[in-house]
Order: sequence, then structure tokens, then C-alpha cells
Amino acid sequence: MSKKTIVMSKLKQLLLMRQSGGSNRQIATNLGINKGTVNEYVQKLKNIDIKIEDLVQLDDPILEGKFFAGNPAYTDPRYETLKELLPYIEKELGKKHVTRYLLWKEYLLKCPSGYRFTQFNYHLNQQLVARKPSAVLTHVAGEKLFVDFAGDKLEYIDRTTGELKKVNVFVACLPYSDYTFIKAVEHQTTEDFLKALECCLKHLGGCPKILVPDNLKAAVIKSDPYEPKLNTVMEDFANHYGITVIPARVAHPKDKAKVENQVKIIYSRVYAKLRNHHFFSLEELNEALEEKILEHNQTRMQKRDYSRMEKFLADEKQYLSPLPKTNFEIKLYAELTVDRNNHIYFARDKHHYSVPYIHIKKKVQVIYTHTLVKIFWDHELIATHQRVIGFGYSTKKEHLCSTHRHYNDRNPDYYIEKAKLISESLVEIIKHIFLGSKPPEVYYKTCDGLFHLFKKTENQPEHFEKACKIALKVNNFRYSYFKSLVEQKTLCVETEQHKSLPFIEENIRGKDYYQ
Repeated sequence: MSKKTIVMSKLKQLLLMRQSGGSNRQIATNLGINKGTVNEYVQKLKNIDIKIEDLVQLDDPILEGKFFAGNPAYTDPRYETLKELLPYIEKELGKKHVTRYLLWKEYLLKCPSGYRFTQFNYHLNQQLVARKPSAVLTHVAGEKLFVDFAGDKLEYIDRTTGELKKVNVFVACLPYSDYTFIKAVEHQTTEDFLKALECCLKHLGGCPKILVPDNLKAAVIKSDPYEPKLNTVMEDFANHYGITVIPARVAHPKDKAKVENQVKIIYSRVYAKLRNHHFFSLEELNEALEEKILEHNQTRMQKRDYSRMEKFLADEKQYLSPLPKTNFEIKLYAELTVDRNNHIYFARDKHHYSVPYIHIKKKVQVIYTHTLVKIFWDHELIATHQRVIGFGYSTKKEHLCSTHRHYNDRNPDYYIEKAKLISESLVEIIKHIFLGSKPPEVYYKTCDGLFHLFKKTENQPEHFEKACKIALKVNNFRYSYFKSLVEQKTLCVETEQHKSLPFIEENIRGKDYYQ
């Protein structure tokens, strides 16, 4: 049975679940993918001699190369066709007198080369997932963290404008101990959401095994009861902290009932107590929230002889996984084509980054953070640059072909060293040329022309040397004059006949310039 290649961020989630001891069926259910796909990846994992904790730290293109060494997965066209028909088949099956066999026969009329009845039934059963009744949930210490945004907003006054700014309140709850964390953020963007979540994990001093967010856009791209599509940045965050993300189902608040209940309690124990307070910055507001939520966590719970904080510190904190040594840095992705100048143009920053010239005109994958730009081709890292904002070029010499290196390396010393390989007379001529009053770059073409003339007379080095000496005697180093000397068939004529106006200008740097 053919399967689609899953994105690498989801594969890392699969690996983390496998490391935690999850069964293939459980992993498939949690990630919303086919069990056969999970079986395939687990089987490939056996042939990879790398620890799971090291695999999840690999960049996505390199990880993909470990599992698909040149043989990308393919999609069975029969499955794609049936997949499009499944909603119609499910609807028709609910009608009176309609059987699966009848629907299969109709399917074969449309797709003569389609699945046989057994495979048809298998895919149909996968679609018709049984509805299960609600159950009483039991929670394990350190296993889950529920997160959500409160429906009601708080506000602070901007000191400079006097404007009243409304802000969102992030709420997180460990369901085992009921321990709660809150933080105000400007928006519900992915960046603000992950920043608040990172602050929460640092406050807790560890990481739970599973994160249960709502289907907010900051975490979930596509809401679905069985196969929600996570934001890639959210998955990268979870992989960095070694957390599995299982979003709550749409319109199923009981999936995260603990945090929903905490939001209601926070309205009375935090919002209401701060109703007459005025804050003049987001920092001031968060300081007040921190104080009130501490009171909430230290308050004895009803029908319990302990507080949320006591329960968390005594029975749960030790089961949280250690925090990683580094903070999370958001990674974004792009696919670009290498230009003829062996650079990619990063339009977001209006900047060019070099790539080895052998990759010109190839499509490359780019992963970039706030500080770094990594460029991949065929699952291999081919270039790394510090990120630069603003127009310009970030070029590494080793990425250029020999011609381009020559062009970029040019300077007076470069030409003088090159002349030493030919003759001392040419060295003197090059030094005199750069004594001119104009910038050195003006004389590069003249020097290139002299070396070109030398190449034309390589089989007659004495001829070129004689021309150099004549030019030195008459103090004329113009390319046109030197060319006329070299192109003469004989240079036996007295040098007096080659007298010309001096080349060196009056306004010169002087002989001490290159001492």
C-alpha cells in the first residue's frame, strides 16, 4: 500500500512518541496519520544507526535524507481517486437499501483499475471512525499541559499616547495538580504564543510529555477532528523541547476541561481583583498577574487539604523532563533558485547570499532564523551565512569559481605579485602604473591588458621583455603604446624613436606610497 511522505516536523513528533514508548497504533491516532505509514517509518528507523534524541535535532532536509536516501515515497493514484470519493460513499451508505457491495460496483465503473472489494472496505472503514461517548479522564503527573487564551482581554494605558491597549491573556494548566500559569501578550500571533509558552515552561522548570492547545491559528493551520495540521513553527518548538503536540478537537472543550475551568476561576480571582487598577505598560500588568496567580496557586482547593502549588511541588515537578540548554529560535522556510551569479536573493531582507557555483540555476531549500541563514540542496547543507537585513551581498570566496575569485581578489599587491612571476621589468611597470593619482580600480584594466599581451607572446619572452624595457626608458606605460611595441615584428630600432609623452601624472601619490 503506497503512502504519502509526511513533513519532517511531524516525523519528529512520531519519533518522540516512539521514544516515549507509544505503540504504532497510538502514534497513528495521535498524529492523525495511517498506521501503515507509522509502521513504515518505525521499520526504517531500525536501519538508522542514530539515537532518536539526535535525529530530532537534525535540520529537516538532512533528516529527510536519512529516511529517504534518494528514493522519495510515491502516492498510489488509486488511493487518491478513492479518497476523493469517500465523502460521497459515506453519505450514500446512509441511504436505505444501499450496500457496500453496490457502492463498490459503482466505484469500479468510474475506476476500472481501482481497488478490489477487500481494500475498498479497508479504506472505507478507516473513514467511518466510530463515535465514542465521553469518559472520565484520569491524569498522570507531568504528562500533559493544557494551554489556551482567555476569551476576555485585559488592558493597559500607553504612557506616550494615552491610548488604552487591550491585550490577550495566555493561560496554561497542568491537569494533574491544577497548577496554573498566566501571561499577558500583545497578540495571538505564533511568535507571542510561543514566547508565552516558553516563559511557562521556564516557570515550571521542566517540560511535560504532551501539549494540548486549542485550535488557535498560532498553533494549528487546519482544524480537523482526526487530522489537525500543526503550524510548522509550532512543531519545531515542540521538537526543540521534546514535547508531543495533540490539539484538542474542534468544539470539544472537555478535551481540555481543566484549563477551561481555570479560565473561569481566573476571571474571579485575577480579573475581578485587578478591575480598579491602572497599568501603564505590559510589564506592569504581567507583574500584577504574577502576584495574583501566585495567590491562586497557594490557595487551598475545595475538598482538598492542599493547594495547587503544594501538589505540583510534591508530586508532579519531578516528573517533568529537563529543559534544553538553549532557548528556542523560530525557524522559517523558503525555496529559492540560485541566480547566475551563484547567489540567492532573499526578498524578505532584500539581501543576496552566496552558494557554491556548481548549484547555479538549482532550487535550494532555505531555513532561516533571526540570526542565521542555512541553505540546503539534496538533503545536504551547502552554505551558512549570518543573516543580514538590508540590500547587499554576503559572499564567501570558496563559493566562487576561479574567474570570479580573480575578479574579487584584485588590488595593487595582487598585480605586483603576479608580475613577479614574469619579470622584474614588468614589476616596475605595474608599480609605476599604480603611482597615478586616480583610484587603484581605474588601473586594473590596464594591468589586465598587459598580462593579456604577455600571454600572446609567451613563446617569445625576450620580445615582451624588450618591450618592457623600452616602456621604462621612455616612461610611457599606456596600454595602447605598450601594445604597439609588442605587435612590432622587431624591436631593434633605437629607443629614441619610441619617445613619447610621460605617462605619470603630475598629481601622484609619490614613491613612498607603497613603501
